[in-house]
This record gives sequence, C-alpha cells and structure tokens, in this order.
Amino acid sequence: MKRKLIAAIGVAGMMVSIAACGSDSDKAKDGDKGTAGGDKTLTVWVMDGSAPQEWIDGVNKEFEASHPGVKVKVETQQWTDIQTKVTTALSENTPPDVLEIGNTQTTGYAASGGLADLSGDKDKLGYANWSEGIKPSAELEGKLYAAPWWAANRAVIYDKAAFKKAGVTPPKTRAEWIEGLKKLKAADPKSQPLYLPGQSWYVFAGFLWDEGGDLATKDGDKWKGGLGTAEAASAINFYKELQSYSTAPKDKDEATPQQSTDIVPKGGVSSWIGLGWEAGGAIDAIKKAGKTADFGYFPIPGKTADKPGSVFFGGSNLAVAERSQNKDLAKEWLALATNKKGMQAYGTAVKGGIVPNDPSAQIQPEAGSFAEAMVKSASSGRITPITEGWANVETEPNPIKGYMTKVLKGEDPKKAGEEADKVIAERLNQ
Repeated sequence: MKRKLIAAIGVAGMMVSIAACGSDSDKAKDGDKGTAGGDKTLTVWVMDGSAPQEWIDGVNKEFEASHPGVKVKVETQQWTDIQTKVTTALSENTPPDVLEIGNTQTTGYAASGGLADLSGDKDKLGYANWSEGIKPSAELEGKLYAAPWWAANRAVIYDKAAFKKAGVTPPKTRAEWIEGLKKLKAADPKSQPLYLPGQSWYVFAGFLWDEGGDLATKDGDKWKGGLGTAEAASAINFYKELQSYSTAPKDKDEATPQQSTDIVPKGGVSSWIGLGWEAGGAIDAIKKAGKTADFGYFPIPGKTADKPGSVFFGGSNLAVAERSQNKDLAKEWLALATNKKGMQAYGTAVKGGIVPNDPSAQIQPEAGSFAEAMVKSASSGRITPITEGWANVETEPNPIKGYMTKVLKGEDPKKAGEEADKVIAERLNQ
C-alpha cells in the first residue's frame, strides 16, 4: 500500500501502526559477500509503522543466533517518494537485501528485474499455506518474487447510537443492508445513513467481484477492461443504490475530503466504509473535539448470509533484491519472518490487527474491534489484476472513477463502461 496503515484494534480507540539487472547468483552462493573479516551485515528495509519493535527484535535475535557472524541492520523508510527510492536502490550494486514493498507494486518491480526469483524456495517459505486471496500479489507469469507479509481490508463502521435509535442491527446480506439504511433514514432524516462518495472504487471492486466480474482480464496476450460487462452493470447499480442514501459528492473519493477526519467527526453520519487507520483517525478527531466516539464494525455484507462481501486486500510483501550480495541469507531471513511462527508473533504484536499470509496464523482480535470485523472478511479478500501495468490504470484521471461518476449521474452503465474499458486496455497494453 502507498500509505501508512494504522489499524484501530479496540473499542477504546487504541491504534497500532501497521501502514535492474540480474545479479550473479553464483557470487551469492560463493559466500554471500558481506562486511570485511568474515562478518556479514544483512540489510532489511521496512516502512515506517510496519514492523513493531518487539517483533523485529525477536526475528533478528533468532536469525543471528543461528547465523554466527551475521548482523541484521533494519532501516526504516518513509512513505514519501518511496517508489522512486526503491526503484533506484534495486538498480544499484548494493541494494538492501530484503525490502518491504506494497502488494500492488510487487509485479512492477519484478517485471523490471529488480527482485529475486523465489520459485525454488516455495517450500521453505510456506507457499502452500498462503491465503489464495493474498498469494497472487507475490507472483508474475508463474514465478514467485516475494512473500506476502500482511494485508488489511475495509469494513463498515457505524455509530452505535444511531443504529440503536433506528432499531438496526449489523446486516449480513445486501438486502438487510438496504433495509437497515431505510430505517436509519426514517429515524433521522437529517443524517446520512451511509456516507459513500461516488468514486470509492475499491468498494466498487468488491461488488464487481461479488458479481463474478473483474476490473480487467487477460485476453490472449492482451488485457481488456471489464467495466462494459453485465457484471459491472449489476455492481455499479448496487453501488448507486447505496449511494442514494448519502449526500457525499458523486465526483470525489473517500480521501477528498478525507472522510475519517473531515466528515465523520462533524456528525450526521450513521455509517461509512473505511480502513482501520481511518476508524482510528475518526476516533482521535472526535476525541480532540471533546466528544467520545462509540463505533461498531461489521464486514461489508455479501449477496448471501453465508459469505461476506468481497474486499480489496491492501498490504505489504517482503522481497529479496536480485542484486543482493547476501541472497541466500536474505531468503533465510525472509522465511523466518514470514513463516507461521513469525506471522503469529507479528499478529500478537499488533493485537490481531492484520490479515497474515497464512490463515492458520491469524491471531484472534479483540471482541468488538475493527480488526475483528476485518478478519471476518479475509476469506473474501482479493487484489487488483496482476500485471506490471496496473499502476497506469490508477494514475489520474483514473478511468474507473470516471466511469462510476458518469453512471451515478445517469449515464448508461454499458456505454460508460465501454468507454472506460478502452482507456484501461490502452494503459495496460502500452
């Protein structure tokens, strides 16, 4: 992900900060060249807020104990301009050995030749146990280039007092969700039953996946957009129905204005869809205003009660630089950090506030927390299409956002979708 992820992990508002050329592999096998005198330093880059100190200390202590003469140097990176910094580092002869990268950015770095091929290390890394929703983010064209580390997804955040007044309980299906919004509107006509801007495209993507569609698909050796389909029409029509209960702008996303700090704290919002860091931000802003937030959380409802709605998995992977001078050691550190034991320790450090790569490593979050609702959706988590060109689609003007606004303002879904598909295909196939 491109921003620091902060998971709201408790009802009291406690927060945990969560968010090229090939090298000579024979050199790495000849001794993993490190510092002079036989001692070696393994350099690991993690993003600000991603690695709790107790967890990173535990991993390094265990690693160094089993690798005499090797020291792990952890360097914390800031989010500002990180993609440029990583791209530059991966092209140099002495890059970091292991580095954290966003799960939607991994394919781009892999395609450029900057990441080591880990396909031969699948067993050591626990590949067979990884979540099917997270796993694709680490692969490109049948090869493995990273180990999924953690993920997070959106959930519905609601005002308990508003729901109680309207006699509404957390819904488990789309139909129940709509019925609840009707009751909220009747109980308090001046409040928004659901704050939902017109361009929250990650939310729309979940609805599209629920319908069996996708934002884009591979057609032979070319990519094509998926917004001009019947599945997309069903998804955007449901989004449109939800958005009718909101006064949010149809041509803005959730960050413009920032829903968690600029909208929700002002009151008049019964529910909204967001991430853990947004819930935490709203709690903090409300507290600063001299009030107390009393939020509840539930998974985005699915079409049926037996399965929550699909959600986008944002998160981070850990990869080994192709030009690492300590490639074998880097792979061993990576395996230690991301195996079941390492992920359970990580989950404990963040109080269950993340979705681990291995579902069996999930730490039970605090009851009533955002994390609890988030984890319930993990089985329905997915990511954007796996192609190094996906970042081009997200570049403004984002055609998915434009498509959503057009339909919400009355344009035919098929016509608007076909127009957006042309842009998506052009950007993915350039």
